[in-house]
Amino acid sequence: MNSEFGLMHLWAQGDIVTRIVFVILASMSVLSWCVIIIKGLGILRVQGQARKVPGFWHNADLDAALGSLGSGAGNPFKLVAEEGREAAAHYRATTPQLHDSLDINDWIRSALNHSIDNITARLQSGLVILASVGSTAPFVGLFGTVWGIYHALMSIGLSGQASIDKVAGPIGEALIMTGFGLAVAIPAVLGYNVLVRGNKAILGRLHRFAHDLHAFYITGARVTAASVEGNIIRMKKA
Repeated sequence: MNSEFGLMHLWAQGDIVTRIVFVILASMSVLSWCVIIIKGLGILRVQGQARKVPGFWHNADLDAALGSLGSGAGNPFKLVAEEGREAAAHYRATTPQLHDSLDINDWIRSALNHSIDNITARLQSGLVILASVGSTAPFVGLFGTVWGIYHALMSIGLSGQASIDKVAGPIGEALIMTGFGLAVAIPAVLGYNVLVRGNKAILGRLHRFAHDLHAFYITGARVTAASVEGNIIRMKKA
């Protein structure tokens, strides 16, 4: 690109408004990429933790099963299992008068749903940033273009030189801001869609795991397709 034109030249020749728009778009780009990378790595980590869930049911007791899920901080599958265990233990430890109006089925389901809601909020945190960047960055860039064209035309009018070579350069340079806005918005939109899809897959597996946990804490057995024929997987409770 000609050194007389482009973003660097626009920054050098632009006024305070143009520079503010440039800084806003650059900040949006950095912020969106940080969210994409951090949340993307988080999804990959949780997907690795999800692969350990089938082995959870191949343990002789609950403590060993929880240990098989791994010791990683924030493991959603382990958090849900521990929440269910604590709810079941609390229910059985309290006197009947304290929970006559709520049976163990509703109590454990409520505890599991509460845990999943917290995990869902954590998985979705940061996505609003990508949605905001994807929807506003093109308009911020367009505002920069309009402002740049306005000042370019004002400068050309004051100089009295309206030849094509004098008009094309400043106006073409101002149009770069629109391209910059699109370059910021497109990765944010694509990243948002990919992360939402990844979170949806994780939550689907988490809900299935919670369903099995609910059955286990109520009946002592996991719900499986084989259970219809009487082959129920048994595990000792802690």
